[in-house]
Amino acid sequence: MTGPGGGEPVGRFLAGDPSALRELYDLHGRAVFGFALRCLRSHHDAEDVTQQVFVRAWRGRAGFDPARGRIGAWLMGIARHQIADRLSARARDTDIAARAARSPMQLPPRGVPDRVVEAVVVADELNRLPAQQRTVVRLAFFDDLTHQQIASLTGLPLGTVKSHLRRGLERLRRRWEEADGVAPRS
Repeated sequence: MTGPGGGEPVGRFLAGDPSALRELYDLHGRAVFGFALRCLRSHHDAEDVTQQVFVRAWRGRAGFDPARGRIGAWLMGIARHQIADRLSARARDTDIAARAARSPMQLPPRGVPDRVVEAVVVADELNRLPAQQRTVVRLAFFDDLTHQQIASLTGLPLGTVKSHLRRGLERLRRRWEEADGVAPRS
């Protein structure tokens, strides 16, 4: 090969000839890999970096000026940047793993998932009650109204409000016990 740019494959490489990239890999791939392996001490990481170097070289070939230096030196410059990026990523991963190992596992407070499940079950069971019982139970427990206030609001007699509330609660209790596998009380 002649000239500061490394000769004829460099010209074809700069012109976008993929076969020239293969030739440059054959000429410089071992040197790039060896450099990466010495720095990273990982065969796998060195292979990845070597591949990244040649991919970046191909994509950034317009940035190479043969008058400023040899292509091998340019490839090694790309390799240095890729190695630095890999080492930074390793340090970041190590730091994250160390912090995760030091911090206690954050679990939701005891009973929170159970309360959510219970709320869903209660809402479902409420929807199964007859309309008037459902309305009375919701007004009593969710709106915190007295029996008299419910009677005034719904127009139902006070005794009927009390009956709907008692029957609705009994039905909810039975359904709850059936769901838990507990024999209903007589």
